[in-house]
Parts: sequence; structure tokens; C-alpha cells
Amino acid sequence: MLAFSGCYYGGGDKERYELGEIRKRWATLPDLSPEGERKRGKCPLTPHEVGLMLRALGFANDTHLYVASGEIYGGEETLRPLRELFPNFYTKEMLANEELKPFLQFSSRLAAIDYIVCDESDVFVTNNNGNMAKILAGRRRYMGHKRTIRPNAKRLSALFMAKNQMDWDTFARKVKSCQRGFMGEPEEMKPGRGEFHEFPYSCICEKPVTDEEHTDRDHHLDKASAHLIAKLQSKDREKKGEKKFKKKGLVEEQITSVHIEGEELFPD
Repeated sequence: MLAFSGCYYGGGDKERYELGEIRKRWATLPDLSPEGERKRGKCPLTPHEVGLMLRALGFANDTHLYVASGEIYGGEETLRPLRELFPNFYTKEMLANEELKPFLQFSSRLAAIDYIVCDESDVFVTNNNGNMAKILAGRRRYMGHKRTIRPNAKRLSALFMAKNQMDWDTFARKVKSCQRGFMGEPEEMKPGRGEFHEFPYSCICEKPVTDEEHTDRDHHLDKASAHLIAKLQSKDREKKGEKKFKKKGLVEEQITSVHIEGEELFPD
């Protein structure tokens, strides 16, 4: 993924050579300028930059961080700055060693584990524009605008390059300014913005669902379930006696849908 992006991540000549060799696999890949791509906001943040952004946004060093990823280019050396900022650092390999063995030959199943953890997290931070990140962002919006942070890479790139020219408080203030509109707030949803699976504007409420509304919805779903079970049991009894009823010309009308308080559920 890093090679395909055409970006440079500070790994010196070794990185330039290795990623350059990988890029040769794509004959149609244009010759990109790493500096130009970063200025355009097309480069994922480095692990260190992700850590700096999160600290600037107010996440303390006791925050538990789960990194959802395949193999990280540069390995432990690349991740060390992020670990130093957030010592409570975890991956699926760290949390589930033996349990992962049945999945190791299936990259899509490993990705599914990461998907589940990200979906259930208090905060989700995406660092690329891949389909998995977009679908997660859209689902979290749909499920009540759960906090989802998308780095504003175009504005942050210039800030990271100049970070040594300012104190921490100034840097943190500027990061917060850069991230306005990229923090997963309900007002970020606008008609026609982005792709539907990332911004399902037409399908969700503008405001998060309250606990009271969740309880009320669950109550209606419980009623619907009970009503459906009763109907299905009745239908089952009818089927068992259908032959006897047919002889007398008394076949009952079949159920095609269940209505609850004026709403039609499970249409035929």
C-alpha cells in the first residue's frame, strides 16, 4: 500500500529502493513526486504522526490503542514512536496468539477481526481511504455517529513539516483547527458528499440516538418479535391441520406480513 501511494515515509535510501522495486510491479503506475503527493494530502500519516495528532487532540498516554493492520512496513522501528506516545499499544497478534492460528492463512478473515474491533471501539481513526475504512466510517455514522476521526492529511502535512518551529500548545491548537470537520460529527453529513457507503446521508438521523430512544426502539422490536413468533406458531398449527381443513373447504388465509402499530414488518 505504501509503495502504491507513491509517498516517502522517512526511511532513507533503503526505503526509496525497496518501495521503488515494488512500484515496478505496476507498469501503468505514474512516476509520482513524494513531496507533491504529501502536499496534496494523498499520503497516509506515519505512525509517529498519528500519535502526535491524537495527543494534540487530547488523548492521554494511558489511552488504549489497537492497531488494525497487516504487516507494518519497517516493523518495530517504525512503530516505536507511536508506542512511546501510547504505551497501552495492542494488535490482534498480541491479544490472541493461539486463537489466531486457524485464521493465519486467510487474509480476509484476519481483516474481519480488525473490522469487528474497530467497529466496537470508542473511537476509530482511519489512516487511508480504502474501502474497509470507508465502510467502517459509514457504519459508525449509521449506528449513532460513533466518534470517527479522519486525518485532514492535506492540512496536517504542512503542519507536521513546521512542527519544530512552534511550541506544543501552538501545535496542538493548530491540529485541532485542521481537524474541524474531520472528527465524525453529525453536521459533517451533507447531501452529495463522498461515497454512499462512507456518508449514508439519506439513511440516518442528524443527531445521535439517545439511550431513551434506544430503549423505546428495543421495546418495539421486542413486541414485533413476540407478535411474529405468535403468528408463526399459529401458522405452523394451521399447516399441521391443513389436510383436514381442505376436506371441509376451510383453508385459512396464509400470513404474508406482520403489522405492528401501523408498520409493516417482514413483507412477503
